[in-house]
Amino acid sequence: MNPDQAKLRAERISREQWQRATRAQLEAWQLNRLNELLATVLRDNAFYRERYQSDRIELCSLAQLQQLPLMSKSDWISEDASGVAKHHSYELERYRRYHRTSGTRGRPMVILDTQSDWQWWIDAWQYVLDACQITEYDRVLMAFSFGPFIGFWSAHDACLHRECMVIPSGGMSSEARIDLIHASGPTVLFSTPSYAIHLGQLAKSIGKGLCDSSIRCVFVAGEPGGSVPSVRAAIEDLYGAQVMDHAGATEIGPWGFGSIDGKALHVIETEFIAEYLPIDSSVANTQGASPTDENLRELVLTSLGRTGAPVIRYRTGDLVRPCWAHTAHDQQAWGTSFVRLEQGILGRLDGMIVVRGVNIFPSSIEAIVREHPSIGEYRLLLSKSGALDELRLQIEDRQNNQEALAKELLSRLQLRVSVEIVPEGSLPRLDGKSRRVLDLR
Repeated sequence: MNPDQAKLRAERISREQWQRATRAQLEAWQLNRLNELLATVLRDNAFYRERYQSDRIELCSLAQLQQLPLMSKSDWISEDASGVAKHHSYELERYRRYHRTSGTRGRPMVILDTQSDWQWWIDAWQYVLDACQITEYDRVLMAFSFGPFIGFWSAHDACLHRECMVIPSGGMSSEARIDLIHASGPTVLFSTPSYAIHLGQLAKSIGKGLCDSSIRCVFVAGEPGGSVPSVRAAIEDLYGAQVMDHAGATEIGPWGFGSIDGKALHVIETEFIAEYLPIDSSVANTQGASPTDENLRELVLTSLGRTGAPVIRYRTGDLVRPCWAHTAHDQQAWGTSFVRLEQGILGRLDGMIVVRGVNIFPSSIEAIVREHPSIGEYRLLLSKSGALDELRLQIEDRQNNQEALAKELLSRLQLRVSVEIVPEGSLPRLDGKSRRVLDLR
């Protein structure tokens, strides 16, 4: 075993040990890392010194973290032409990585990383690759465009760190990517859930189906869906492969990996502290919860290894249902003691649509749509009919199931949705985050 292989093996053993750690051990580790982070940030970062009105904070317990103010994207967005977020610690010359948020919910925000911060990204990603059982013998195809959006850039470098073969496909058409898959024989495909479905359906329609290809695992991120049963089933059927979910964000880092049973996400608690804010009861009702359901929360994250663009008590806007391993049996069944978020990300506070007084998350509609394998792409259109809101669902469907789908949406969401069949290939496709809601009101 050469020195590099020995180092990788030691890192893996350490990660396995942490995933068997007790809650007390994890919290002690988090508190120590948090105090180290605060010491560095308050020394180097003018934004946080001003926000906290202090140049030194040392916490005696994790509970005291709640005394610090919450942060949101609006606190960081800069009016400067560069778009660089306001919470960076250093001069521009210190940074080596340039990335930008997708802009799906407003103006894109530029986030920079130092070399050490980028290494932290790569190290955190190793937990995610462990969950996928990716080894140096895997060949990984990245089905996304290599632009300033974080996409799978960090995954690309993390796989190289693990000594995998990495196959880029940026700038290629979907047809060319299908040919590349058949030619290069990747064992793992990295993609957004919606693009994985599109790619699989297209391959099947042109007689180059991927169900019997070399792909053993489809790794999805960028959108909710990897932990939604109907979406997972659609991808598994198209590829004949395991589906693994992941969660992360440009401004936060790679914070979560899919559970063994495919029904949840785990927060990487050695690198992130997760908090859970109570939410308004009207939001809880859209997710099938009672107004008193305290399990549905907004996820707040603190990134413990990023000093160049520190993330402390950041409101993600993601809705989750957390639960913890209370017994050795739970930990064994989960394969980790890290907190579990049932069904992954359930929706977003800022993604909620209000139609005729009914609160709906687009992810709720997608979960129903993906139960119909004949439906390819879809889009939601919001408009006005006089004083009333109208919600129209456009679908590309080879079997013309619009009437059955409309009845199902009415039954399960208590909302009348007009379903319209549109020509195959007429709706936009993206290999990044999909933008499927068009509000014309």
